[in-house]
Amino acid sequence: MKVSHHCNPAKSCFFFVLFSISGSGSGHGRQDIHGQLVPCFFIFGASSFDNGNNNDLRTLAKANYRPYGIDFPAAGPTGRFSNGRSIVDFISEFLGFDDYIPSSASTVGSGEDILKGVNYASGGSGIRPETGQHAGARISMDGQLQNHQTTVSNIINRLGQNESAAKDYLNKCIYAVGLGTNDYTSNYYLPLLYSTSRVYTPDRYAIVLAQQYSRQLQTLYTNYGARKVALFGLAPLGCAPSVVASNGGGAANGSACVDYINDAVQIFNGRLKMLVDELNGNLTDAKFVYVNVYNMVSEAISYPSFRVVDAPCCPVGRNYSLILCNMNQTPCPNRDEYFYWDAFHFSEATNLVIARRSYNAQSPTDTYPFDICQLAKT
Repeated sequence: MKVSHHCNPAKSCFFFVLFSISGSGSGHGRQDIHGQLVPCFFIFGASSFDNGNNNDLRTLAKANYRPYGIDFPAAGPTGRFSNGRSIVDFISEFLGFDDYIPSSASTVGSGEDILKGVNYASGGSGIRPETGQHAGARISMDGQLQNHQTTVSNIINRLGQNESAAKDYLNKCIYAVGLGTNDYTSNYYLPLLYSTSRVYTPDRYAIVLAQQYSRQLQTLYTNYGARKVALFGLAPLGCAPSVVASNGGGAANGSACVDYINDAVQIFNGRLKMLVDELNGNLTDAKFVYVNVYNMVSEAISYPSFRVVDAPCCPVGRNYSLILCNMNQTPCPNRDEYFYWDAFHFSEATNLVIARRSYNAQSPTDTYPFDICQLAKT
């Protein structure tokens, strides 16, 4: 993993990433901390960040079979919901880690080095505890925080029962948090299975969801020492092939996306940006940043390099209305030209675009109030 770590305080910078599958091995050795911008990287989220936590759960939301992982450096399925690396995999490279951050599941009783960080993300999970329950087991944000509590206790033990040293260590880490997608697609917009759309208007749901998220993020700050937090907003969910197919092929006005879903997502994203201001204003030494995934995706989908933006690369059942790749079937050969890998999740090429612009903002709207590279150096 060889990348530059230069930040530009003017919010845009030029840097080179060697985007080569063969040139970037995952590795499992201990890293040299002197090559890292931060000592550790902790990850909370759903399927876009999941790197294997769902593999052994009783759930439909898992990706530990081929063709998932066909382009991953380890050359095989790991539980990542993509053909290759995820957004947080790339960010870990940019931060200077020699290895990818291990899944929470892999650290249990394994002796894995938790001091560099842990990935708790779980496919199908949400901010709300009931989100995604129709698909089976998953680890909600509350559950991920409980798992992090165990990690923090183990770190305190590793540092000689010195809670003050552990707090100082955890204060320097980066925390990536990206939930909320399933609270819409696997809760609010499944009215036959969940009551939220009957109880709340889209505006009120965004408020309630953001309030619950705020409590969870404050727990991360107060109980577990998080100070540098990147809060990832939601993508335009109404443009995903599975969502479009499930809603009759798009909007009646000729839009290629389901506009009412995107409108609701943007209400929530607006609340997240406000939440960043609130948390930074109310919590001492807190540095929360908002990552505007919606705008990044909306712009990237028109990049000339993406030749197919409305269909998945891998074979998916029921005319794209299902989400995941059919098991052991052959995907498209030109995967870097596809925006979506399956009918909902992005390809590695798209993940790289989002990761680059999250880490080094290319536009004033990419991140707020600054990007992840600046966050690491503050």
